[in-house]
Amino acid sequence: MSTSAPPTGGPGFELEIGGMTCASCANRIEKKLNKLDGVEATVNYATEKAKVSVPEGYDPALLIAEVEKTGYTAALPKLKHAPAGASDPASDGEDTELTQLRHRLIGSILLTVPVIAMAMIPALQFTYWQWASLALAAPVIIWAAWPFHRAAWTNLKHGTATMDTLISMGTSVALLWSLYALFFGTAGVPGMTHPFEFTIAPSDGAANIYLEVGAGVTMFILAGRYFEKRSKRQAGAALRALLELGAKEVAVLRDGAEVKIPTSELQVGDAFVVRPGEKIATDGIVVSGTSAVDASMLTGESVPVEVGEGDPVTGATVNAGGRLVVRATRIGADTQLAQMAKLVEDAQTGKAEVQRLADRISGVFVPIVIVIAVVALGAWLGAGFPVTAAFTAAVAVLVIACPCALGLATPTALLVGTGRGAQLGILIKGPEVLESTRKVDTVVLDKTGTVTIGKMALVDVATESGVERADLLRFAGALEDASEHPIAQAIAKAATQEVGALPTPEDFANVVGKGVQGIVDGIPVVVGRESLLADWSQHLSPEVARAKARAENEGKTVVAVGWDGQARGIVVVADTVRPTSAEAIRGLKEIGLTPVLLTGDNEAVARQIAAEVGIDEVIAEVLPKDKVDVIVRLQQEGRTVAMVGDGVNDAPALAQADLGLAMGTGTDVAIEASDITLVRGDLRAAVDAIRLSRKTLSTIKTNLFWAFAYNIAAIPVAALGMLNPMLAGAAMAFSSVFVVGNSLRLRGFRSITAQ
Repeated sequence: MSTSAPPTGGPGFELEIGGMTCASCANRIEKKLNKLDGVEATVNYATEKAKVSVPEGYDPALLIAEVEKTGYTAALPKLKHAPAGASDPASDGEDTELTQLRHRLIGSILLTVPVIAMAMIPALQFTYWQWASLALAAPVIIWAAWPFHRAAWTNLKHGTATMDTLISMGTSVALLWSLYALFFGTAGVPGMTHPFEFTIAPSDGAANIYLEVGAGVTMFILAGRYFEKRSKRQAGAALRALLELGAKEVAVLRDGAEVKIPTSELQVGDAFVVRPGEKIATDGIVVSGTSAVDASMLTGESVPVEVGEGDPVTGATVNAGGRLVVRATRIGADTQLAQMAKLVEDAQTGKAEVQRLADRISGVFVPIVIVIAVVALGAWLGAGFPVTAAFTAAVAVLVIACPCALGLATPTALLVGTGRGAQLGILIKGPEVLESTRKVDTVVLDKTGTVTIGKMALVDVATESGVERADLLRFAGALEDASEHPIAQAIAKAATQEVGALPTPEDFANVVGKGVQGIVDGIPVVVGRESLLADWSQHLSPEVARAKARAENEGKTVVAVGWDGQARGIVVVADTVRPTSAEAIRGLKEIGLTPVLLTGDNEAVARQIAAEVGIDEVIAEVLPKDKVDVIVRLQQEGRTVAMVGDGVNDAPALAQADLGLAMGTGTDVAIEASDITLVRGDLRAAVDAIRLSRKTLSTIKTNLFWAFAYNIAAIPVAALGMLNPMLAGAAMAFSSVFVVGNSLRLRGFRSITAQ
């Protein structure tokens, strides 16, 4: 996968690329496209997309043809930024490539297990077992392994070698030699057996078949590829989840009557109704009505925004208060929601991936193995041995070089590591994620819902002289309990917990933009802004006024309470810090990460929260696009950045970051755009996620080393013509057992909360 910056310049095309099996495929396509005049391209193996900048009037068919010449497929995307609520046609049916891979895997498992059993257990070797093995193994090595053969041929045409080359070469040679031994040697005679012995003695190989090696390698590596491909297919789900956020239907005003229509039919200038609890269908201006709008998905602010006539509102935000009539100003791809989808897509497409380690090793290993095989062939012929014996040695080198354990090295470690992660509330999406965790040095933390709980709660009460706290909460809670406003609900909930059941108010009334009033237990009560109390000639004492000013300077929300003609005190609500956040920040620092607090909230609130949990670097008052820009700026400074967030507004930044971690208590869009999901909603899980990912990556590297080491150790034996089928099978089995056993050690990983 290329790490170059996304192209800039002329008109841009995006192509969906098919047939890539490794990161070197992406590099090959990218180089081919960049050779065209005026074309700049980056190809992403993870998202299987090419982002191309071309001169004005350039025909995308030329780009597609160039990709196809390279041996891959290309097509223009089926979905560009559709209106909110639109569905992706590509998501309606399951991915064809993934389905084919699953069919090949299932077929290879059903056919290969009996082949391996017969080859390794002499008791199962009935009279014509070798021919039954051929009938079962041939479809696996030819049909199930066809993607490897096709990729190997493409690699050969371009003079390169990858893991696909190694698999194709080893499995093909195992089949061809077995065919020779069955039809022209003595392996096909009735009653032939592979005795259970590990003796090493030169032979002409005409009595040996290696079908279980070829079929077994194909089955295990197909399993690894299937699980990797399935996790990689999640990349587009973030966009679909983001577009699904929008309202599906809208009540449009036509000739004074409300008419329900699909959101996609909404036009600029249409007036539509939004009732309490409904999503706003698209971006617009409030024509009539007042309400509180939950815009946290856009701004990150936990406090709802008060809107009235003439105020702008954003599509997919939630009307938390009264009835609104809104005039549409932007629809479809022009809305802020669609622009956020574009940000996510751009971030994912431009995200650099680390090439698979197995491919890098294979690029060196394959040529060396071929040279050893040729040298062995020449040495045997030069020493005067028969041609059959010489070819036996050369073939044995190629067969033993095809490492079954290589296919298990990544998926088994990933399976155990992700399984252990799931037990700890950590969901890791794929092997590419692990490489990022190794190099991460900076972790950017969204404030609302990540470091803090993300919901308003009562944090303080200040009463006038002679007023009891319980009385203040009882009167305020009773009145606020009748309101739908999130701040009112936070006060009512706290009051219920402290003083018990609340009385039912009479003559309840909402005072637009100021608060509420009513009668509780026969006493007139007002709750809201200080200006509402002033309207009733009720004023806070200097002491309580100072407490109010301190709270507001800290970014908290203050509600004044008065009854029976006098101001009685204030209640303070705010988004509170998670109890475990400070411990989590210490844990992040201990594993070498620099925490940065990033928020759409104001500077005063951000600084206070940062000081409370131990974060030194704060970036406040940023909108979604600014969050992406902040991540990019940190990356340009040479940092490798992890991002932890929970809201829709965090999704583009999560996708842009080298490692995205989403709180499981957050939105589906954030979860889909991330690499790792922290199910518990506990920030300490971020520490565990990075530690576990690093440990899993280390295990994969150890597995890959031993996967090759077993085979390298057996190559000299094979070159000397002493490799019998039992020894080849044993090498395959022992290397696989070691890899699985090493991976199982990850089950002992412990969370920092248990230490």
